[in-house]
Amino acid sequence: MRRALLAGVITAAQHEALLWGLGEPPLPRSVAGHPDAESADTGDEEASRLAHEAWLLAAEQLLRESAEYSVEELRRRARQVRDSLDESGAQERFDQRFDARSLRTWRDAEGRHQGHIVFDDEMGAWVDSILAAGLRPRRGGPRFMTDEERAASQDLIEDPRTNDQLAYDLLMGVLRAGSLASAEDVFGARQPGVRLVAVKDLIGPRDAFGRLTTVAHLEDGGDVLPGSMIDRALCDTGTVTVTVDSCGNPLDVGREQRLFTSKQRIALAIRDGGCRWRGCTVPASYCEAHHIDHWCDDGGRTDVDRGILLCRFHHLLLHNQGWRIRRDHNSEFMLHPPAGRSNPPVPLPSGSAIRWAWDPPPPLMRKHWRAA
Repeated sequence: MRRALLAGVITAAQHEALLWGLGEPPLPRSVAGHPDAESADTGDEEASRLAHEAWLLAAEQLLRESAEYSVEELRRRARQVRDSLDESGAQERFDQRFDARSLRTWRDAEGRHQGHIVFDDEMGAWVDSILAAGLRPRRGGPRFMTDEERAASQDLIEDPRTNDQLAYDLLMGVLRAGSLASAEDVFGARQPGVRLVAVKDLIGPRDAFGRLTTVAHLEDGGDVLPGSMIDRALCDTGTVTVTVDSCGNPLDVGREQRLFTSKQRIALAIRDGGCRWRGCTVPASYCEAHHIDHWCDDGGRTDVDRGILLCRFHHLLLHNQGWRIRRDHNSEFMLHPPAGRSNPPVPLPSGSAIRWAWDPPPPLMRKHWRAA
């Protein structure tokens, strides 16, 4: 990262964001001068070396992606990678942020009530979900709705209140309604919620306190929550198992259905992480599922391996300006320019926080990457 900064590949702000997000690289225990170098057994030494290589892989990947993301998004992705690599540390950092939660209210000189909230990770995600459910039509949510939903969305778009005022009124409505209201009374058709995504095969090992040592990622955004949150979710909510192949694709449902099912949308969210247009950071819940093979013209199937998540803006841009996304079997999705343009096709990599599970680095980069 230092070399990239000196070479002008990344800016000082990007370098700071990456370093803050990733933290210092773990040194292999075999390195001379490491405090545990002499006492480490062969297994510990190998695990330490793999952790070091995994950190280097992450840094290289983030450097390659740095031009596509804002400084804030780069910092967020680096933080997600660090929490994925350092699962015990993820629990500690979650605990620190949980302990820092607070709500403070006061009156200013004009007698107005004001407040300041510091959220813990889970409740912050819940509030984001509540606001997204209420304000999605203003923020470019999916267009495919029932007539009733479309009318409600149009009313919200034409509402004279600002987004900040709508957010305030929505949260006050939640506080007033409490547990006595039905979801439709407050949120309309789409109920808010937080979905955690975890690699099932990694759920099992526990630390000395009995907590799961693996981590989960939020479906929207990919931020990390520790194993203790998985345990709690398994106690009081249901689970959906998504079995994928080596490219992240689950089985298809054939051509009987025109639109992707809710379970397919979950699979697309896990595989894509959000809009896959280059540089776009719109989360999965704001995206639409695009058939890369046109339903009518190309006999397109409603299969996950032939679908891709795009935000409303880029979905419309693709259809209105003649862009095409193509894929050869299970190879990478490629964005092709409109006819008449000489631009080469551009790959559309997944933004999923767990894409390492099916998207290994180039073979010449590292060995034993999955173990790391």
